[in-house]
Amino acid sequence: MAKYLVLIRLEEHVQNAQELASFWGELHAKLEEDFGTEVEHSYAVLGDVDFVMIFDAPDRNTAAQAALAIGSYGLDTQTMELIPIEDFADLVTDS
Repeated sequence: MAKYLVLIRLEEHVQNAQELASFWGELHAKLEEDFGTEVEHSYAVLGDVDFVMIFDAPDRNTAAQAALAIGSYGLDTQTMELIPIEDFADLVTDS
């Protein structure tokens, strides 16, 4: 499975921390049950984004579907595929 990082920004209408907490667990369950992803970590961030999530997905299409599902909760997302540094080093060496 490939690893993905999602940068998450709250939309204006999701400003209540209790509202966010109420659907965060639901969101994790949905990603795992509906898309077969494995959510590894979620963090609140002090900075330009509000949260980050790291998950494993079987392929890019599944990762894209999962990212769209996150967006359906009123969250602005940017999703990136992560490459382990060892694999990246192999790619650079093979070039």
